[in-house]
Amino acid sequence: MPGSARRLPTAWTLFCRQIDLLRTIPGVDSKTAEIILSEIEPDMDHFPSACHLDSWAGLCPGNNESAGKRKSGKTRKGNQWLRRALMEAAWAASHTKDTYLSSQYRRLVSRRGKNKAIVAVAHSTLVIAFHVIKNDVFYREIGADFLDKLNASMIQRHHVKRLEYLGFKVIIEPLSKAA
Repeated sequence: MPGSARRLPTAWTLFCRQIDLLRTIPGVDSKTAEIILSEIEPDMDHFPSACHLDSWAGLCPGNNESAGKRKSGKTRKGNQWLRRALMEAAWAASHTKDTYLSSQYRRLVSRRGKNKAIVAVAHSTLVIAFHVIKNDVFYREIGADFLDKLNASMIQRHHVKRLEYLGFKVIIEPLSKAA
């Protein structure tokens, strides 16, 4: 019919919507979003939880402990295409500013090294992607200082103890609000 608007198939519009949703995650571009959707499929009913998806992708850490002795915690081999795309997204997310994923990378890199920190960020990215697709919502950034706000009293106690250990007397007073 001339002059009538052509309708796109419903599956195609759903796929485009999910790509737009995934692109809101720091480090995930359109190519990575397409790889994620092509590997795990837009229908999330295959995976009961994010843990099942992480296990299938090979991004969940292993836990091998016997008689109180911790052995290797290597991740297992999973879907190589999804894993590579998420590792690339994790590297990109680690270079962003003021995001939760970049602060997670900076926290872990000093203790565990670059590669383990990137795997952890890739794991978090996949968990975020699972919830974004499953709930059909945009990613909402919680901020780089999320854990500092969550554990403010614990951080305060830690730093007071450290200063007292170094020989300082610490008096804590709340800041007066500026008018």
